[in-house]
Amino acid sequence: MIELDFLAIAVAAVAAFVVSGVWYGVFARQLKELSSSAEPKPLALLLPVELVRNAVVTTVMAGLASVSGTAGLSGTLALGLALWTGFPLVLLVGSIFHESVPWRIAALHAGDWLVKLLAISAVIALWP
Repeated sequence: MIELDFLAIAVAAVAAFVVSGVWYGVFARQLKELSSSAEPKPLALLLPVELVRNAVVTTVMAGLASVSGTAGLSGTLALGLALWTGFPLVLLVGSIFHESVPWRIAALHAGDWLVKLLAISAVIALWP
């Protein structure tokens, strides 16, 4: 049976949102130079969309940790790293190869996904 702590999921989703915001804040100049997108989305739309996306990812990760019996910080971080390798990294490499997305943009997004999944992992593992 899947055991989910929805308060932990909410905290992890917000943590992922914050970590991602810091990531893109640090690399904003590089992303702007590399990106072909016209302008950023309105903040009123960005915030709820990103929080919902992070909540979905966090819920899935918490569920996978529960059903797999993954516990402890090292185990949960390993799960986060495995999920990053198997999904965002593979998808972003595909976007480089098939859609000619510049590798530097894909690398920026891959880094965001890595820190986001590791932040989620840490919150899930360390939640009381």
